[in-house]
This record gives sequence, C-alpha cells and structure tokens, in this order.
Amino acid sequence: MDGMWQILEGTPSSGGIFTPEAILLSLLLAFVLGQALAWVYYFTHSGMSYSRSFVQSLILITVVVAMVMAVIGTSIITAVGLMGALAIIRFRNIIKDTRDIAFIFCSLVIGMAAGSQRYAVAIVGTIILSLIIIYLYVTGFGTHQPHNGFLRFTVRSHIGPESPIPAILRRFCGSYTLISAQDSGFGVSEVEYAYQLMIRNAEKNQQMLSELQKVEGLENISLTMQEKLLEV
Repeated sequence: MDGMWQILEGTPSSGGIFTPEAILLSLLLAFVLGQALAWVYYFTHSGMSYSRSFVQSLILITVVVAMVMAVIGTSIITAVGLMGALAIIRFRNIIKDTRDIAFIFCSLVIGMAAGSQRYAVAIVGTIILSLIIIYLYVTGFGTHQPHNGFLRFTVRSHIGPESPIPAILRRFCGSYTLISAQDSGFGVSEVEYAYQLMIRNAEKNQQMLSELQKVEGLENISLTMQEKLLEV
C-alpha cells in the first residue's frame, strides 16, 4: 500500500525523472481525469450555451497541459522559451459563462498535477472538484428566490380599479411594480403594460398566464424570467 501511494504521490524516490513510462502514465491519467471532468460538466450543465467542442476541449486541455509539464521538466530555460512560443497564440473565443471559465481552470490544474507527476493531487483534486460541482448542481446553490420576472401585455383600455388583473398578480406574486403603461397610438385604444414581478413559485407561472388569458380584452401576454434570461 505504501509503495502504491508513493507511485501516486510522485515521491522523491522516483527522482522526478521524466522517463517514457512516467510520461505515458501522466498523459493517460490526464486523459482519464479530463474525461471525468468533462462528464461532470455534461451532466450538470444547464442553460442554452452548451457546446460539444467545449466539452471535448476540456479533455484536450488537460492532456496538452500534462504534455507541456513533461516538456518543461525541471528546465527553467525550456519553460521561458515555451512561454514565449505560447504568447504568439491569440485566442479569440469569447466565453460568456463564468462557470465555463472555472472548468477551464480545473482542467489546467489537473493537467499540471498529472504532468508534474503529482498523481495523488490530480486524482484526489478531481474527485473533490467533481463532488463540489455535483453538490452545487443538485442543491441549486445560488438560485435567487423569489424569482424575478417581467410581464408584458396589451389591454383595450387603461386598467381600472375594477379590473381583475391586479387580483391575479397578487395571488401569484409577492409583489409587483408597474414599469410602464404606453398607448399604442395610431388611433388604436390599446395600452401596453409592463410589470416587474417577484414570483413566489415559478412552477405556477403557467397557471398565472392561464388566468390572465381569461381576462377580456387582454392580449399579447409575455412573461420573461430573469433567471432564464441570464442563463442564455
């Protein structure tokens, strides 16, 4: 058991020598751990910004960084030269999601650990990072409650005190604020309303829209959830 742990730990007993066997082990381990990270990203991804090439890039980045660490070895001159060569490359891809940037950093660190023969750090770090990501996904950590929403619709005339619309909004929303009420003009008596809502339960959005559709003269109903808008 101690011998196996020494192999994983990359102890000084191996002298930190980058033999062909050690390099092959580092690259294979980087490939396996990079694939594990990519699977975690795949299963926990939400929103509409999914990219197959990004998932594959997580694996490639991990392996490439491990190879870079093997190339550098213990040579400072090689490291400086490699930094100069990489500085020529210009990456023009725009990453919109901060979470994707965090995954790129994870793949970089895992590749560095595997490439520098810190196998225990690479394996344990990947496991812990994966568990943290799964925990954040399952618990929905950081989700804003109550949900912010924007409601727009048009009615044939201005909303009066006898209108059922405020009563419907009070049933489904903790609070609501009128943002604008604009006449459409051009000889048409329709008025376009915009509300900011603090919705109690997003699962009842469809029920709220159904109640609004029953109101006579109310048309062009549009509900936009801010949480969904931010994920796009």
